[in-house]
Amino acid sequence: MSIQDIQCPVYDLDNNVAFIGMYQTMTTTAAITVQRKDFPSNSFYVVVVVKTEDEACGGPLRFYPLLPDELLDAGNRSKTLDVIVSPAINSEVYVMGMLFCLGIFLSFYLLTFLVACVESKRMNRKREGLLNADASPAETASLLGKASVSPYEYGSFADNGSTLSSEAVTDSLASTDGNYGCMDRSLESVARSRQESLSSVEEDDYDTLVDIDSDKNIVRTKKFLCVSDLSRKDKRILSKKYQIYFWNIVTIAVFYALPVIQLVITYQTVVNVTGNQDICYYNFLCAHPLGALSSFNNILSNLGYVLLGLLFLLIILQRDILHKRALERNDSTALECGIPKHFGLYYAMGTALMMEGLLSACYHVCPNYTNFQFDTSFMYMIAGLCMLKLYQKRHPDINASAYSAYACLAAVIFFSVLGVVFGKGNTVFWIVFSVIHILATMLLSTQLYYMGRWRLNSGILRRMLYVIYTDCIQQCSGPMYIDRMVLLVMGNLVNWSLAAYGLIKRPNDFASYLLAIAICNLLLYFTFYIIMKLRSGERIQCLALVCVLFTAVVWGFALFFFLQGLSTWQKTPAESREHNRECILLSFFDDHDIWHFLSSIAMFGSFLVLLTMDDDLDTVQRDKIYVF
Repeated sequence: MSIQDIQCPVYDLDNNVAFIGMYQTMTTTAAITVQRKDFPSNSFYVVVVVKTEDEACGGPLRFYPLLPDELLDAGNRSKTLDVIVSPAINSEVYVMGMLFCLGIFLSFYLLTFLVACVESKRMNRKREGLLNADASPAETASLLGKASVSPYEYGSFADNGSTLSSEAVTDSLASTDGNYGCMDRSLESVARSRQESLSSVEEDDYDTLVDIDSDKNIVRTKKFLCVSDLSRKDKRILSKKYQIYFWNIVTIAVFYALPVIQLVITYQTVVNVTGNQDICYYNFLCAHPLGALSSFNNILSNLGYVLLGLLFLLIILQRDILHKRALERNDSTALECGIPKHFGLYYAMGTALMMEGLLSACYHVCPNYTNFQFDTSFMYMIAGLCMLKLYQKRHPDINASAYSAYACLAAVIFFSVLGVVFGKGNTVFWIVFSVIHILATMLLSTQLYYMGRWRLNSGILRRMLYVIYTDCIQQCSGPMYIDRMVLLVMGNLVNWSLAAYGLIKRPNDFASYLLAIAICNLLLYFTFYIIMKLRSGERIQCLALVCVLFTAVVWGFALFFFLQGLSTWQKTPAESREHNRECILLSFFDDHDIWHFLSSIAMFGSFLVLLTMDDDLDTVQRDKIYVF
């Protein structure tokens, strides 16, 4: 089907119909949006040409030479079709679509602001309840510790010269949420914390000491570890270590996004100049152009990733500032209680969410076979960072460095590209990938089970056989770390099943298959974390529980719209158009746009779950918080 300006000659033959105007192949249905700017005369021809062979639209290639009956059929090919010309949407629909998109996501900013105001009001009310007019300075200070307070210097400790202002006393009391278990600490503990914060910030100097290494190994062999056992490094060292995650992902984003933007602009220019609408796999029944962009609505719907990623960064920044202020005034709750707060991975997650929106928008400028990895690369990043953050919560000292983590994610993206290019029907590729997948799962399981207390060298097989003989044959003893073993056994079974599925089925969409592996592992680890948290006697606060339920519901609806499949680059352009559907929201957005809306909200909710799920431990001493 071709749309041509009214002129002579009319290009209506199979060998010249693509010379001018816009054109596309079709089987049963197709759609082209005609813009007034392309036809100054306000009139155009609709030219339909029956192809001589079905191969152009995805049919089988004929075998030659043809039989006499087939030659007769080839010369009498015909189609019966209806051509419907209907007006396109007007500017008001564009404006309503853009306002709707902005309104949805800006409402989250408003909701966040309201929640912050309510929380601030609740904390102020607790301050007033704790520091009432009848409380004397000595009574107030007794809540902080069992030290005498001079009436001349309110909140000061004469023994070590450190001073707490009245504001520090107030904030410290409010942050305990009515639980004073962490406040009962000696003045020597305060002095020791301050002295430790003034120590060297060179991680190498700390880690290479022989006694520290041996001490770490002894600590990690305990059957029941507490967070205090794995949060022994200087907090400034770890903060710098985890900030590298943020700066590295910013660098990756810049170098990754610039060539992507250049490439998709080139794609869109080629489509506009040549008129070949088989290059890009749009939902042509709901593709609204704007300027040079052929499907503006698919690009606009990605705005949510950017806005909600920015909102998450602002929330993290606010928490980071409050935590630093608490550390500066030697707040005992911040120093000794709760999960150690390191925000570098959170910053990296928010940045990855924003980049997912940008790269998804770039992919939807011209979605096709060659640039699909743009839409999934930062999804791998998000899944990997979320798993690292879950592990970091209980293992802050032994979490992976940014360099090794991003190197592993780079390897995943490398395999994603290989799978897209070579994976279709290639038995050798699938065998190699399945073997690497299973070996990587086993190595990671060993690393997690022994918490880094093992080495991969030439003696690994001998040590494995020795452990099997002594623990399984000689003594018939069970695993020392039952909970970790259950998680790792389940994880291996899931990953081996996924590897077997890939080897047997060999799905054409390798990038989505690889993403499914990452999401399954993330969900498995998150479920394990929640179960172990409840088993350890911890609780999930109301805000975190609301986030969990809300996120689960939104993810369910999002996946429903994702599975509608309005187009697919795994087939020919003509076959892909058979899946096209009309707009279902405001005459402007289709099912895939709604997937963008809901998935961005669901990812934002998932981040909030990770952020708030351990808020109940903020007033619990770290030597009472279990590691799992």
